[in-house]
Amino acid sequence: MAFDYKKEYREFYLPKAKPEIIRIPSMNFIAVDGSGDPNEEGGEYKEAVGLLYAIAYTIKMSKKGSHQIEGYFDYVVPPLEGFWRQDGVNGIDYNHKEKFRWISVIRVPDFVSRNDFEWALKEAEEKKKQDFSKVKLMSFEEGLTVQCMHYGPFDDEPATVAMMNEFIESQGYVSDFSTERMHHEIYLSDPRRTAPEKLKTVIRHPVCLKR
Repeated sequence: MAFDYKKEYREFYLPKAKPEIIRIPSMNFIAVDGSGDPNEEGGEYKEAVGLLYAIAYTIKMSKKGSHQIEGYFDYVVPPLEGFWRQDGVNGIDYNHKEKFRWISVIRVPDFVSRNDFEWALKEAEEKKKQDFSKVKLMSFEEGLTVQCMHYGPFDDEPATVAMMNEFIESQGYVSDFSTERMHHEIYLSDPRRTAPEKLKTVIRHPVCLKR
């Protein structure tokens, strides 16, 4: 049976619908940086998602080709994630999506080396006849966060964020946003196939103890 990160690490991918404090360890991702409204038709964000999935599945399906990755095990491609920020905003302002700066990511297993990643880029470019130079391999340790499962449309997230803010205040924490520590979402539902009211999204915010 293929290794499924969501099931094996439920604490990171399947939190409850009430906030909790959790420390997130270092993980490896393929990533694309960009800016602008993610809902823009034909925009930068949708292009980024397409690039990420092409590389993610090139790596996953390497088992069927000539490039054999050392330490490879079969796995389910982890969900799409996004780190979001806006200049001059502590957190994010849902009313001005055109001002988003984002990093769209998909987790990759630890066995994926720099050489394996470079191979996947070349392989995808040859097969897709597309430029994948925007995709990078990165490691990121998120550290101390508050997280919560959000059910429903993305535009309803402010209510969940407000609940998270009340929780951290009651526990002696404060938000700790910066250009490196951002609003983080993990998309457990495909919005193309899921009714808005049934969407499931993990929301994470960086925190630190009150000084």
